[in-house]
Amino acid sequence: MRAHPAGPLHGGMTPPPSVGLPPADLGALDPEVWPRSARRVDGELHLGGRPVTELARAHGTPLFVLDEDDFRGRAADFATAFTGADVHYASKAFLCGQVARWLADDGLHLDACSGNELAVALAAGFPAGRIALHGNNKSLVELQLAVDAGIGHVVLDSFDEIDRLVPMAAARVAAGGSPVPVLIRTTVGIEAHTHEFIATAHEDQKFGFSLATGDALTAAVRVIREPALHLSGLHSHIGSQIFDTAGFEAAAHRVVGLMGQVHQATGEVLGELNLGGGFGIAYLPDDDPVTPGDVARRLRTVVAAECAALDLPVPRLAVEPGRAIAGPGTVTLYEIGTIKPVRLGSSGHGAPQVRNYVSVDGGMSDNIRTALYDASYTCVLANRTSDAPPALCRVVGKHCESGDVLVRDLWLPSDVQPGDLLAVAATGAYCWSMASNYNYLLKPPVVAVRDGAATEVVRRQTLADVFALDAVLADVPAPSPAIDQPAPEHPVGARS
Repeated sequence: MRAHPAGPLHGGMTPPPSVGLPPADLGALDPEVWPRSARRVDGELHLGGRPVTELARAHGTPLFVLDEDDFRGRAADFATAFTGADVHYASKAFLCGQVARWLADDGLHLDACSGNELAVALAAGFPAGRIALHGNNKSLVELQLAVDAGIGHVVLDSFDEIDRLVPMAAARVAAGGSPVPVLIRTTVGIEAHTHEFIATAHEDQKFGFSLATGDALTAAVRVIREPALHLSGLHSHIGSQIFDTAGFEAAAHRVVGLMGQVHQATGEVLGELNLGGGFGIAYLPDDDPVTPGDVARRLRTVVAAECAALDLPVPRLAVEPGRAIAGPGTVTLYEIGTIKPVRLGSSGHGAPQVRNYVSVDGGMSDNIRTALYDASYTCVLANRTSDAPPALCRVVGKHCESGDVLVRDLWLPSDVQPGDLLAVAATGAYCWSMASNYNYLLKPPVVAVRDGAATEVVRRQTLADVFALDAVLADVPAPSPAIDQPAPEHPVGARS
């Protein structure tokens, strides 16, 4: 049962939380959690060689700060570990024009989950032949865009989708083009050890063709018999934020088995096998994700053994690291506003227990994962260090929701105050990309940092942008500067 969004006190449970004892150093930056460039210089957090107070002053808060070397370094780690295979970056984690160009330059492939993600990648100049289009309900418009662009693969997810795609593919072939390359997404029946909302390979969910019912084999045979389609191979994806390789190994066993069934039924030898991804990252110091090298070695071993058992050639592998590339290298900066001590009751020794609700200038509009997935994050006081004793805190946003929580329970210095900066780690995946305008808050900018230089790769949304979509307000001048921008008389990160 999920906890009450406002916390255990409201859920009738005994407070306080299971955060353990305070760490020896409240400002420590665990290298497994924070970007590779994260440093303390004279007590202040630096990212990519830039102090966070300068970044916040120049770009405002909330602010996503993306360590370019971290992002590209993790992409290179996967590319090296999977030499001879295709590494697909997940657009849904975070995509903008600059990221698409980095990935294109670094030789990666890219997964798009909608026509608009595909359009962004194409507009940025990403090679169409290295793009795969996912999705359980691709529209006619999205499929036509994929066919016209000549993308590398359409990942087929249903019989209805085959029906939609065949006429477009036939028209392309009739005009002198080649058959459309596709993969069959297979639901392999693996219960990945992750949150139920991001597990994607058990039977009772919306993705893919079931292996257990025979639908996957039926779909593969049908595609092989369609002259306008080319079945390049099979696809499997078991979930997200997974810390062990056992599920991937089991999925590989089953998908290679399906390749054997396809060969037996049609004589076709499929040349590609995409084993998906969803490799986990460290959000907290205790998290222990697998390394790209470990994953690569184990998957290659399993696939080779299964293919040998079935007397099949080893197919070209592909993987989708997902958040493992984008997630760790980005930090979100917030400015503290209100701090509210809330008495929780007695500790059992007569002393009252207190939790400080530390409110920041963003919240679930820029990171909904805590509310949506019970996700865990850590954060630190960023503009300075402190020798003050630890205080039990809950970092919350400014939205009109009791569930607007960013970091549920952690220890911060007891002297944090309005105007201080907090930095939340590992927010590069599924935070900006899932951002909203709830309560009409504006979507934050994204700034890439490298070698002391900062480049805004996504600008802050303005109230004028929002007004432009409103039929009544489109021609009404928006307030300037927009609400929630840092006021000059209260410099960000300054102590009163």
